[in-house]
Amino acid sequence: MNEIFRRPVSQIPPPPGTTQAGDGLPRRKWTGEEVQRMIEAGIVEHGERFELIGGDLVAMAAKGNHHETLKSALNDFWIRARAADIRVTPETPLRLDPHCEPEPEFIVFPAGMKPGDVRGETVLLVVEIADTSLIQDHRTKAPLYAAFGVREYWVINARSRATTVYREPGPSGYGSRVELPGDALLVPLLAPSLAVRLADLDDE
Repeated sequence: MNEIFRRPVSQIPPPPGTTQAGDGLPRRKWTGEEVQRMIEAGIVEHGERFELIGGDLVAMAAKGNHHETLKSALNDFWIRARAADIRVTPETPLRLDPHCEPEPEFIVFPAGMKPGDVRGETVLLVVEIADTSLIQDHRTKAPLYAAFGVREYWVINARSRATTVYREPGPSGYGSRVELPGDALLVPLLAPSLAVRLADLDDE
């Protein structure tokens, strides 16, 4: 008999908080409004880390020290550097459609808009800082953002501070992908006041 069936009920470990659906099986697509109602009803707890991608609730990767240090430094730098006509908001859902609300590290958008009203075609820059999520941020997020018209998308490696800059979105992905080292000057196409050299942020 399997070891788990010989244990008292009190010693059986709880089921994992995430699961992976079988290939080819149909799944119900959730909307952002439905997820919000589940949170309000206590079905989903406040603070649970997941994103709504294509109607699925996708668990977000754990964030290490490199990730949090860089995010904090970049946030402080951009608060001081940003021009008056733009806003920078960290860790807020980007509502691409009713079934898709990723939560990037930063979104940059015109100052006249509220974060909840920003969409793929109106966001000026989307930034993901990747520690354990590099593969997902490139393979899943890049084509997703491109399909919804996000004009510029950065994936920053939290450890090396190397950055991949995606531009020229289209239905089949981004037309331009450039890899830049950590000491390169990064200049957002639509928000040039946020130009930053990530290697210098430790001195901020």
